Amino acid sequence: MDKINIERREFLEKLIFSLLSLSCPGLLISKEKNKEKTLVYEGGYVPKAHSWGMGIKINRCIGCGRCASACKKENNVPQLPFFFRTWVERYIVFEGGEVIVDSPNGGVDGFNRNIHEKKMLRSFFVPKLCNQCANPPCVQVCPTGATFKTDDGVILVDSKYCIGCEYCIQACPYGARFLHPKTRTAEKCNFCYHRLVKGMIPACVEVCPTQTRVFGDRKGRASPLVRFMRMHKIRVLKPYLNTEPTVFYAGLDMEVK
Repeated sequence: MDKINIERREFLEKLIFSLLSLSCPGLLISKEKNKEKTLVYEGGYVPKAHSWGMGIKINRCIGCGRCASACKKENNVPQLPFFFRTWVERYIVFEGGEVIVDSPNGGVDGFNRNIHEKKMLRSFFVPKLCNQCANPPCVQVCPTGATFKTDDGVILVDSKYCIGCEYCIQACPYGARFLHPKTRTAEKCNFCYHRLVKGMIPACVEVCPTQTRVFGDRKGRASPLVRFMRMHKIRVLKPYLNTEPTVFYAGLDMEVK
């Protein structure tokens, strides 16, 4: 009974703050600033010294799903289908221009290699995740400041302030967020931020057998990401939305949405 009362009280506190933040924007700003001050970094990590991003080489992805599987283990993402911080999509292009997109269990279990009845022209895999936008619509719509942008360009979700309203999930144009079935708070990729502050790379990058994913600091001249962007023709998903993603693709086809 005590646990139920505590959870009820926490929910009411979040709800009240949410309503106040909508009517008093100044309160929201103050709350965000206080929250930023509570972030503690190990080993002298300085967020302003970095600007993180990820590059993806489409022609190297083999659809093995190791990235999605590693992400779930590293970040305690529910093993149930439809809950992913990162996933892999397969695009199959047929004669006549028809395109089929599938992503069985996010690619964790691989893909069915059976040949389709129609004549297939080509197929390729596209890893997807939160695009860590420079102009994130999810941050703009969050009524409590639970979703916020760090000084190093990563969008984080503070579960202590999240009330599960799902506004951010609806606002994300990349379908990169979900509501955790147990905590009822929003979740998404955060570049394994707990690893970044310790000088490590995201789990999905570490396990990729073909080096499809390239991670790095855009402020570093010798960064793998900087070299990747210099050597390839870069595109981003849905550029017309002006969200300015920091996830960059090389070899991205027009069929990919």
